[in-house]
Amino acid sequence: MELIFQNAWLVPLFPFLASILLGLGLFFFPNSIKKFRRLSSFISIMFLNIAMLLSFHFFWQQITGSPIHRYLWSWVLYKNFVLEIGYLLDPLTSIMLVLVTTVAVMVMIYSDSYMFYDEGYIKFFCYLSLFTASMLGLVLSPNLIQVYIFWELVGMCSYLLIGFWFTRPSAANACQKAFVTNRIGDFGLLLGPVAKSAQFPLHIWLPDAMEGPTPISALIHAATMVAAGIFLIARMFPLFQMLPFVMSIISWTGAITALLGATIALAQKDLKKV
Repeated sequence: MELIFQNAWLVPLFPFLASILLGLGLFFFPNSIKKFRRLSSFISIMFLNIAMLLSFHFFWQQITGSPIHRYLWSWVLYKNFVLEIGYLLDPLTSIMLVLVTTVAVMVMIYSDSYMFYDEGYIKFFCYLSLFTASMLGLVLSPNLIQVYIFWELVGMCSYLLIGFWFTRPSAANACQKAFVTNRIGDFGLLLGPVAKSAQFPLHIWLPDAMEGPTPISALIHAATMVAAGIFLIARMFPLFQMLPFVMSIISWTGAITALLGATIALAQKDLKKV
């Protein structure tokens, strides 16, 4: 059992490998690989299903009383300075792993038919797998430096996916708007979750993000990029709990965003943007 927990890094590794395989295939065999479209989606879905099964196993172990597992390796050593990388497996992480993998699997299965006749079908699954791997790496991160690395990878993947149909001016503008808004949010500890979760006043990128393919709209809304901000707030809750003023700001931001979103939805004609 301990061996399985020591290999929790396999959860983000499987979708990352799928992304690498598809990316290398497109780079070295751009014409040949297009003949194996179904095989490309099968690789992505199969690898992600393995990650999902591992996630459910970790979730079951956590809810049945398994201890928190934290594994660290030294990355940078300089005199008294030590920078470590690794992963943390606790109840919050296990819930997020299940949430991300299950939604991503359903989105990929739907995308298989939805995007089949699109010229960028294989590239789409390459981006989708990388997006999922980045999100899984984020939720497993044991420190803020590692969180920030995967945080930026999630932002980069969202830029690529929102602007997937970049030949459309509206899609090109939407992905740039999402990218710039999230970079502004990343300058501050609190603004980062506000931007990623599309909270007021950095909510302006999300309606335009619907210019991407419909499966991306589902993935961003349902479990991944928008949930990344909520995850960071939950992970840092012990720190925020000692700062009542910050807790009040978080509460008011959430309340204003909920009211603003509901009122905007009353006049919205595009169902995806609701």
